[in-house]
Amino acid sequence: MTEYVLPKVWKWNAPCGGEFEQINRPTAGAQQEKELPVGKHPLQLFSLGTPNGIKVTVLLEELLALGHEGAEYDAYLIKIGDGEQFGSGFVAINPNSKIPALLDVSTDPPTRVFESGAILLYLAEKFNEFIPTEASARAECYSWLMWQMGSAPFLGGGFGHFYTYAPDRQEYPINRYTMEVKRQLDVLDQNLANRRFMCGDDYNISDIAIYAWYGALVIRNLYKAAEFLDVASYTNVVRWATEIEERPAVLRGRRVNRTWGPEELQVPERHDASDLD
Repeated sequence: MTEYVLPKVWKWNAPCGGEFEQINRPTAGAQQEKELPVGKHPLQLFSLGTPNGIKVTVLLEELLALGHEGAEYDAYLIKIGDGEQFGSGFVAINPNSKIPALLDVSTDPPTRVFESGAILLYLAEKFNEFIPTEASARAECYSWLMWQMGSAPFLGGGFGHFYTYAPDRQEYPINRYTMEVKRQLDVLDQNLANRRFMCGDDYNISDIAIYAWYGALVIRNLYKAAEFLDVASYTNVVRWATEIEERPAVLRGRRVNRTWGPEELQVPERHDASDLD
């Protein structure tokens, strides 16, 4: 393999290879004028059923299951493969052009929230659910939530990219990120050895956030890498993720904004509870 020679100043030369080469750019901002629709519910979600998107729809379904009418939402599909996240309306809510993005139209003026972890915090605090009230327990929840936000890029953009999406497989990056993902799984496994959920006996937003990525890894073979990573050996993670996966609200939330897999699991857009019947 020819060694890569670093240029003095990096310049973008498209295409650069890989599955997402048509939408990756080294610049930010809107690339097209496109307004977003606004539905009838207090919360307007613009997303896709990826792990980051699932975090929010699972929490919304959990809140609705507890009877919070203010958590009713319209979930609009954002086709990231088509570059819809670069439309002017979406960029106005999320200048980082990543899903999910939330607009709370029940406030005056409407409140925009972007980054999945921030959305989980916003909703948990708004409805005072799935977040501890005692200071030490709340800090533990925040810590594990931030752990997920900092760790998942190594799983997705690191391991997932080089193992699944890169134009060719290279030993060094795959080994590097495999080592890190297995370390992360061990962190989770050790924490869950004596805890039912991430922070103890109570299920909260840190569980939702971590499940969306690492539950998909150990239960649903994310990146088709379950055997390669020997995920079955992390028995505490598998036990924890399996319990969460069986929650009715989780089953509903996983279907929203999904456009692949079995047809009965696909609900590309959700505008009423009956859409999930």
